[in-house]
Amino acid sequence: MSHFPKLLSSQIAYDVARTMLDGFDKHYRLFREVSHAAKLRFEAGDWHGLQQLQRDRIAFYNERVRETTVVLEDEYDAARIEDGIWQQVKLHYIGLLTKHHQPELAETFFNSVCTRILHRSYFNNDFIFVRPAISTEYIENEESPTRPTYRAYYPGSREGMAACFERMVHNYQLERPFEDLARDIGYVVRAFTEHLGEARIAPNFQIHALSSLFFRNKAAVIVGRVLNGDQTYPLAIPIIHGPTGQLVLDTVLLRPEQLLILFSFSHAYFMVDMEIPSAYVTFLRDILPRKPRGEIYTALGLQKQGKNLFYRDFLHHLQHSSDKFVVAPGIRGLVMLVFTLPSFPYVFKVIRDVFAPPKETTRALVESKYQLVKQHDRVGRMADTLEYSDVAFPLSRFDESLVRELEAHAPSMIEYQRGRDGGQEIVVRHVYIERRMTPLNLWLQEGTDEQVEHGIVEYGNAVKELIAANIFPGDMLYKNFGVTRHGRVVFYDYDEIEYLTDCNIRRVPEPRNEEEEMSGEVWYTVRPHDIFPETFRTFLLGDPRVRAAFLRHHEDFFDAAMWQHHKDRLMAGHVHDFFAYQSKDRFIHRYGPGADDHHADYPRRAA
Repeated sequence: MSHFPKLLSSQIAYDVARTMLDGFDKHYRLFREVSHAAKLRFEAGDWHGLQQLQRDRIAFYNERVRETTVVLEDEYDAARIEDGIWQQVKLHYIGLLTKHHQPELAETFFNSVCTRILHRSYFNNDFIFVRPAISTEYIENEESPTRPTYRAYYPGSREGMAACFERMVHNYQLERPFEDLARDIGYVVRAFTEHLGEARIAPNFQIHALSSLFFRNKAAVIVGRVLNGDQTYPLAIPIIHGPTGQLVLDTVLLRPEQLLILFSFSHAYFMVDMEIPSAYVTFLRDILPRKPRGEIYTALGLQKQGKNLFYRDFLHHLQHSSDKFVVAPGIRGLVMLVFTLPSFPYVFKVIRDVFAPPKETTRALVESKYQLVKQHDRVGRMADTLEYSDVAFPLSRFDESLVRELEAHAPSMIEYQRGRDGGQEIVVRHVYIERRMTPLNLWLQEGTDEQVEHGIVEYGNAVKELIAANIFPGDMLYKNFGVTRHGRVVFYDYDEIEYLTDCNIRRVPEPRNEEEEMSGEVWYTVRPHDIFPETFRTFLLGDPRVRAAFLRHHEDFFDAAMWQHHKDRLMAGHVHDFFAYQSKDRFIHRYGPGADDHHADYPRRAA
């Protein structure tokens, strides 16, 4: 058989390709409808509705893949289609994508459907898109979209900077009125001028703003860039509901590190209406050049495309590296076996077959916890995970001790096979992949006094923000938290998380007699979902430096009243305010009335 059929002679091949593309087009139409709905929810202040949109959208992709697979199996008996026909299906599909606005996403959808139908031995370039076939470069130039990806503004013209920013805001046509837009524009111009400092305004000075707002949590964000000579600056302006219920510009973010946190892996995905998503990604790469393209797709809610690009980057790294996968350093987990490739900044987590005491859980329950996190608002404090099935690794790249660990503790999750190059491979049936961070327990053990102080402040803030978002971490040992390269503390061990609203927050009862008082055992009844905040002291305050810092900054952490307060607000329907930037950067704290005292009417918590 030739590498590709000479003639596209099969009508079935065309019909299968058309059915697959129809499935993708339905998916992306619904994806964009969510972004339209997000604008309406934001304008109405319907925060629970926004959260539901986020949860619903995550399920869309798999639902459309399943629907398309069912159609192909029912109408074309897809599992029995011959190899030559499948090759024609792919070629017809490529032809259908030549004028498409989302070809890279459609290729990934094709792969998802194929891997549902075909055995993994077919996962090669003849049957699926191992590499892209359609270029996304300059699609916007060739195909006129409904609206351009971004709009350009010229503050150096007679219009002036303030008028440019005002026109920019009005172009998004938000229906809810602003509290005092002139005041907020004044703050933007002031911050902008301070940031430019002594920099000379070049003849090409201009601002580009993406045409769609970025919706997440309780904010809508204008995202753009500033061009000044040969310099390019990022720009982000979050819009929120102020204390009067009207809109305010909350701040302006102009530093690359601020945008990296805004788009970090520990936040929920944005809801953005994009006709040509590759153009948005290219724009964002211009202001976030260190951020991998796959992570940007993921941040935009296109997590399947992000997974696809991540895996391609991973294979590329394997090809150009020689170190071996090893068991990840640190305290061994009771639920997950964790390994890493030292030259690659991620960890790979495999669920163990058997959980040692005191863990009482199941594989299905652990998987459900990770799915919960995927659907929940991560508020900048929980790491995103990439979930893969049947990942083949070169066995020669696995350290022998790691292979022994997998064979001893997760034998049902691995198998061996001969690779296409003739070498032996180890196939991991189910794996979670997360960004590698410095475990907080190691940070606290090895850090300076200043680093310990920072780590404890961040840890306390992280847990408080999680419970404000209705997440009780469960196992709050420092080893289950990591420190990112930006110094933020993030939770990454999810097998014991619960909704705070499902927990019973209790105080330890007074002992009834001397025997109970002197007992080393728990003398009171503990029911499932009971939590006793004062008992957290036992395992959190052992180190003197940690204890001093903790009691200085988070003494209320051990008071049941603080936890109950958050639960009561959640039960009453309150949605907390989370900000992906520091509280001191907000205009009300930086320039507003009583800025030095942090204006009492505004939410004070900064993520």
